[in-house]
Amino acid sequence: MTSANVETVRLSRSLGLFQLLVMGVIMVQPTAPMPPFGAISAGARGHVVTTVLIAMFAMLLTAISYGRMARAYPSAGSAYTYVAREVHPALGYLTGWSMLLDYMVNPLICVIWCSKALMGLFPGTPYWFWAVAFGLLFTILNLRGIQATARTNEFLTAAMGAVILWTLGAAARYVFNMPSLSTSTFTTPFYDPHSFSWASISNGASIAVLTYIGFDGISTLSEEVKDPRRNVLRAMVGTCLIIGILSAVEVYAAQLVWPAAQPYPDVDTAYIHIAGRAGGTLLFQVLSWTLVVATIGSASGAMLAGARLLYGMGRDNAIPKSFFGYLHPVRRIPSRNVLLIGGLCLAGAFMMSYQTGAELLNFGALIGFTGVNVSSFLHYWLRGRDRNWSHLVLPVIGALVCLYLWLSLSPLAKTAGAAWLVFGVVYGAWKTGGFKKDIINFDAVPED
Repeated sequence: MTSANVETVRLSRSLGLFQLLVMGVIMVQPTAPMPPFGAISAGARGHVVTTVLIAMFAMLLTAISYGRMARAYPSAGSAYTYVAREVHPALGYLTGWSMLLDYMVNPLICVIWCSKALMGLFPGTPYWFWAVAFGLLFTILNLRGIQATARTNEFLTAAMGAVILWTLGAAARYVFNMPSLSTSTFTTPFYDPHSFSWASISNGASIAVLTYIGFDGISTLSEEVKDPRRNVLRAMVGTCLIIGILSAVEVYAAQLVWPAAQPYPDVDTAYIHIAGRAGGTLLFQVLSWTLVVATIGSASGAMLAGARLLYGMGRDNAIPKSFFGYLHPVRRIPSRNVLLIGGLCLAGAFMMSYQTGAELLNFGALIGFTGVNVSSFLHYWLRGRDRNWSHLVLPVIGALVCLYLWLSLSPLAKTAGAAWLVFGVVYGAWKTGGFKKDIINFDAVPED
C-alpha cells in the first residue's frame, strides 16, 4: 500500500461510553486482585482492603490526568503523545518506547500464565501446545474490527461477573455460618492492631497498584471513541472506580473467609484456595477457568493498546511509518503491529519466565504515568488560561506517587528496563543522525 493510502485510511470512531467502560474493565480485569492477592497480603501483613483502596486513590489521580490530556490531544498515541507535545518530543519518544515494554510484556506473561494454568488442568499436555494456542488466540482476537473486539469484551465481562457473584455469595454464606462472629471479624481486614504498620501498608500499596495496571489502555483508543474529549476522561475515572470498589469487595470477602493469620497452601494461588474453602471443589475449578478467561481478556486488551501505541508512533514517524503507520484498508486496524506483537509474545513465551516478565511490567507503565501527570500540570496549570487548584494539586501528587513507586522497583526490573531504554536511545540517535533532526513529525489528527 502506498504512503498516500496509509494517510487516507483512518481509525473508526465507533465506541460509545458504555463500550469504552467495558473495554477498560476488561483491560484491567474484574478479577484483577485475585492473582496478586497473596502477594499483597504478605506485603501489607493482611491489610489487603486498605491497600487496594489507597492504590485506587493514587490511580484515580493519574486517570484524571490521562482523561484531561485526552481532551487536549484525542489521538492514539496516549502518554507518548502527551509528553512529546507538552514536555519535549525526545522525552515523548522515550515515554512511548518505555510503555511499549509494558504493552508487549503484558500479553507475553499472559501467554505463559494461561499455558501453565491449563497444563495443571490437563496434565500431560505440553507447554508448547498451549503457548502456541494462546499466542495465536490473542493475535486473532485483535485482527478483527474494533466493534468485534468490543462485543467480545462485553461477553467476557458478563461471564466473569457471574462467577464473581457466585464467589461472593459462597463467601457470605460461609462467613455467616461461622460459629463465632464479632465486630473485630468484620473490621480486621481494614485494620489489625496486631500487625499494622505504615511500612507494611506502603509496601502493600505499591504491590496493590498492580490491580489497576491496564486502565491507561483506554487512552490509546481515543481516535476510535465518540466524543473523546468527554468520554475518555469519564471512562478512565469510571474504570478505576469500578475496579477499585469491586476489588475491595472481593478481597474483603476473601479475608473474612480466610484470615491473614492463617497461612495459605500456596501464596501465588491464594485466592483460588479461598474460593475452594468457601464454595468447594466446583467453585475452585470454575474460578480457575475464570481467571484463565480474565487473563485472555487482559492480554487481548494489552495487545490492542500496544498495537495502537505503535501506530501512533509510526504515524508520527518516530518509528518506521511504512510498517507501523499502516492501517488495514477494510478493518481499519493496525494489523501489522498486531502481528508483530503476537510474534514477539509467542517467541518470548519460550525465552522468559513469568516472574521475570512480571517484574518488567511496571517499569514502562510508571514512567508513562509520571509523564502524563507532568504533562497535565504543564498544559492546564503552567500554560493554561482557565486554571484552578485541581490543575495544580492533582497532577503534582499523582506524579510524585508514581515516581516513588518507580523508584521502589526491584533492581532486576530497573536493570532490564534501563537496557530497553538504552536500545531506544541508540535507535533514536541512528534515526536522527545523532539527534540533529526532529525525532517526531506529528501529523494532523482528524476530528471525524
